[in-house]
Amino acid sequence: MRFLITILFLFTFFCLGFGQSAAALEDKLAKATADADKMDLKYELAKIYSESSSKREKALAYIKDAYGLATKIKDKYMLGKIAYLEGETLLKKREKLRAVSRFKLAKDNAVKAQDYETAIKSIQKLSAIAAQGGNYKDAYEYTREGLKIVGKGGGSTSSSSGSTSASEKTINKLITEKKKLENENRRLEKDKRALKEEVFSLENKIKTGSSTLTPEQRKILSELGEKEKQLEDLATAKQAADDRRKQLERKYDKLSKEEMRNEALLKEQETELLAAEIETEKQTNFRNILFGALGSLGLILMLVFGRLRANRKAKKEIEAKSKIIDEERKRSDELLLNILPADIAKELKEKGKVQAKKFNDVSVLFTDFKNFSGIAERMTADQLVNELDHCFKAFDYIISQYDSIEKIKTIGDAYMCAIGLNVKKGQASDLVKAAVEMQDFMEEYKQDRSRNHKPFFEARIGIHTGPVVAGMVGFNKFAYDIWGDTVNIASRMESNGMVGRVNISDSTFNKVRSQFKCDYRGKISAKNKGEIDMYFVNKAV
Repeated sequence: MRFLITILFLFTFFCLGFGQSAAALEDKLAKATADADKMDLKYELAKIYSESSSKREKALAYIKDAYGLATKIKDKYMLGKIAYLEGETLLKKREKLRAVSRFKLAKDNAVKAQDYETAIKSIQKLSAIAAQGGNYKDAYEYTREGLKIVGKGGGSTSSSSGSTSASEKTINKLITEKKKLENENRRLEKDKRALKEEVFSLENKIKTGSSTLTPEQRKILSELGEKEKQLEDLATAKQAADDRRKQLERKYDKLSKEEMRNEALLKEQETELLAAEIETEKQTNFRNILFGALGSLGLILMLVFGRLRANRKAKKEIEAKSKIIDEERKRSDELLLNILPADIAKELKEKGKVQAKKFNDVSVLFTDFKNFSGIAERMTADQLVNELDHCFKAFDYIISQYDSIEKIKTIGDAYMCAIGLNVKKGQASDLVKAAVEMQDFMEEYKQDRSRNHKPFFEARIGIHTGPVVAGMVGFNKFAYDIWGDTVNIASRMESNGMVGRVNISDSTFNKVRSQFKCDYRGKISAKNKGEIDMYFVNKAV
């Protein structure tokens, strides 16, 4: 029993430390300005979130951002580390094909940065995945490649990392809770002061007879004035009685002692009766005034508290409705960004329409599956849609690694994207890299399906570079599209290509010839353009 309690305590303590660590990093990230700092913080957050099965999508988002920043600042060392972390995260999600692609990228980046430790770890992962899938030949080749890297200077793959102590995390959490309580106390004190000021103001209004008082309050003030006047009248009457008494005393001096005694006794009785009457009247008037003032003050306080409660309730309702509106606006924006490029969506929201534009240097990519109709006949409707969705999602993920590549549309089994359309000017070489990654994915997909004796798709990919016109068409189910000879020639490059290869035109070849080795494969005739040279992309230089 004691053992179970200890385990539960340690688990709770770990969770508290985990939350505090992630929260602290998130806070630092919000304040960071340098790209290198942002990259490191996002990498650390991704490592933390990748450990939780419910937060791995968030980890992948941070990985993507960190990889983009590493690319921007040309940190070759971190490119390998980030790609390796992405591979591990995908492996935890059981997405082996995508994980293999990331481990290969991590290996290549690590070798370029001479980070042999990360390179060897990536090769170990690739070898293990290949062996698990029964592909022992690839596993053997990965092992040989790892031995070569060890010969160059690679070492142990073990690593260690520090962690914030659990006590420090607990203290930080208590400090945070204390700050929250202090803020709540300051808010309550502010409300209390405001209430006191309002009551004080109302009391002043009662005393001064402000014109803003209600008719009932004016009536009470009028009664108070009449009672005060009665008191003044009684005081005047008492003064008159005193004067009369003095006159009688002078008269009594002239009377006999007996008469003076009788007269004095009678006068004393009259005076006592008059004083008693005056005192009784004063007490009655004071009691009436006091009860009236207290009743008015209680009514005013009830009105004040009622208004405060109503204001708080209305404020909560407004905040709840504002939150709902913000969430709906966010969902609407996300849906619009899923349909249109970011700059086009922004223009549509601001102006209500999109101005067509001409771009002079755009590279267009087309993919198509060989013998799609024949393969589709061998699948059920659900299987066909699932396989297309699997392939197109992989293509979407690949181009998402390049901020400047825009997906245009899918037409049946064809996939179309382009680079050079948005404010982030991209290079044709990025589109060619993406095309090579697509063919690598299709090869892995083919091997996986073949081992399980299932039908598979094979893709042709074609790319051409030139001018296009871009704009948005339609009212219902509107779409962003591009037009021009460049689009048509890119389609011709695809249809005249071969499965598993990337076929590019001479205009694209001239832009990437220093980065890729290409094989010349002849000419094709294009309408209104004459003959165009074609090249197969082999690999990066």
